[in-house]
Amino acid sequence: MIYPNILHATFISRPNRFIAYVKANGRQLTCHVKNTGRCKELLVPETPVVLQYHPQALEKGRKTEYSLIGAYKKTALGFKLVNMDSQAPNQVAWEWLLAGKVRNLRREVPYGSSRFDLAFLQNGIPAYMEVKGVTLEEGGIARFPDAPTERGVKHLMELEQAAADGYLSYILFVIAMKGVHAFEANKAAHPEFAQALAHAAAHGVKVLAYDCVAKPDFLAMDAPVPLI
Repeated sequence: MIYPNILHATFISRPNRFIAYVKANGRQLTCHVKNTGRCKELLVPETPVVLQYHPQALEKGRKTEYSLIGAYKKTALGFKLVNMDSQAPNQVAWEWLLAGKVRNLRREVPYGSSRFDLAFLQNGIPAYMEVKGVTLEEGGIARFPDAPTERGVKHLMELEQAAADGYLSYILFVIAMKGVHAFEANKAAHPEFAQALAHAAAHGVKVLAYDCVAKPDFLAMDAPVPLI
């Protein structure tokens, strides 16, 4: 996916989940944060960040003209760009599947008491996929979630039921950065999710993790990441 109207800035503070103050071209700007997660390891004062400018913001009823979509995380090897747009993982997964051998690709498909992000036909067999964006990385290991997610546990249970009903069933972790060498469930943040993921994987749910090519104006799924 491509982002038009990109602007570089410096993070100042985040007074709540939805907005942040940044500095760009000598001005303080208010921007919408396109990720309601904690992201404390990314949004550190003086961190370089990436904004998207919305020239028709006022016409469309937006409260701000800017969205914060990425941050440069400091590592031992320098700064690494992490895409923070929580809507991006579904879009890049959609583009990835379109380029693959699936048919009848659809979004927000109901199943049981859930709505799965994506559904499609793979070799003529109906398949369901739930997509989770990953921005947390520690020592080269990507982890999900960064906070408890009862909704995520529910999705895993529904995916497991779909597999038991004879459907193909996937959970895809889209790691919105390069430079990771493994993925694992974040037991410290939510033990129940880690247990549910292990149980689902043992009962027919296919677990996938892919990193991404992340640039200020571009994001695309790239290579599979080993699972722990």
